[in-house]
Amino acid sequence: MSECKNCKKTLTPNEIGLTKKLINRGSTEFYCMDCLADIFKCDKPLLEKKIEQFRKQGCVLFV
Repeated sequence: MSECKNCKKTLTPNEIGLTKKLINRGSTEFYCMDCLADIFKCDKPLLEKKIEQFRKQGCVLFV
């Protein structure tokens, strides 16, 4: 199981996928939604909306 690089929270597959999509596809360190929202200075619902958009576009990083 992977954990958030910052807060050590256990990550979901979508959080891992979002880190890869937004930061680096080859990332080996990942962030939870809360930490990603802090990094990108946005709110969590926006990131959830982006996951849904990427999924609808056929991105295989999201379940």
